Amino acid sequence: MSVKDTKAELSTITYDRDKIEEKVGSIYEAIVIMGKRAEQINAEIRSELHSKLDEFAVHNSTLEEVFENREQIEISKHYERLPKPTSIAVREWLDDEVYFRKTEEKN
Repeated sequence: MSVKDTKAELSTITYDRDKIEEKVGSIYEAIVIMGKRAEQINAEIRSELHSKLDEFAVHNSTLEEVFENREQIEISKHYERLPKPTSIAVREWLDDEVYFRKTEEKN
């Protein structure tokens, strides 16, 4: 799923606790899973942003030669307007788009 195509809300909303914990039986396990997914989403966003900003980077300039690049500013503003990774992760969890598995201890 692309971050740009997400349907996560930008505002604060209240979620039904029962819906969140029904897949794993524990709200804590669900939060851990969603937290790990949010970390993955954040890493994807960060790498995508850095790769786009690197296209405009000038590596042979001195401090005096650095100037504002409109494209870099617009790209940064676009990523600032995206929903937070936790909001995306919660939406994916509720829409059954997150794959997870439990590893059991063997005695």
